[in-house]
Amino acid sequence: MKRNQFVRTLLAAFPATAYASRWNFRGQNAKGFKVAAGEGRYHGHILLKGVNANVLDVKISGKDTAGALAVFEQTSRSPGRGTPLHVHLEQDEIFYVLAGEYRFRVGDDVYALQAGDSIFLPRRVPHAWTQVSARGKMTVLLQPAGQLEEFFVTLASLQYEPTPDEIARIFADHGMQVVGPPLSLD
Repeated sequence: MKRNQFVRTLLAAFPATAYASRWNFRGQNAKGFKVAAGEGRYHGHILLKGVNANVLDVKISGKDTAGALAVFEQTSRSPGRGTPLHVHLEQDEIFYVLAGEYRFRVGDDVYALQAGDSIFLPRRVPHAWTQVSARGKMTVLLQPAGQLEEFFVTLASLQYEPTPDEIARIFADHGMQVVGPPLSLD
């Protein structure tokens, strides 16, 4: 395989490598670490409000990767609830379903996901998801990390359930834009 073809193949297979030249690795963690099952690296269990009442654990923070990547584990406790239709302006998102069932909308397409399924949500493409099963669990990867960790911390810090307008403002404050209602299960 010719070098240029190899590089194009590598970049297509691993989108994060396309940003390597922009990353500042000086702030990156220089040592490996383990995050135990059922624990979060930072913030403890983040109890979400607003879009759903799920629990989020930070497994790998953008602080660990100089902003290159973030990994979260979400324990879903909100059947019939999910996110409003929204876009991430600068991040790609990947979900891997560990347990339960979910419905995702990506652009005009709707997908049913269950344990073992994964889905790629490209930046700037409207998407939403809703929990179908009574319980569920997903791993969520965001590349680059962006402000999603801070978004989750902000939602958890609220002392009340925010209105849809407040949710849209919180999304906008963290590099996302709400463009429609949540995905219905009907």
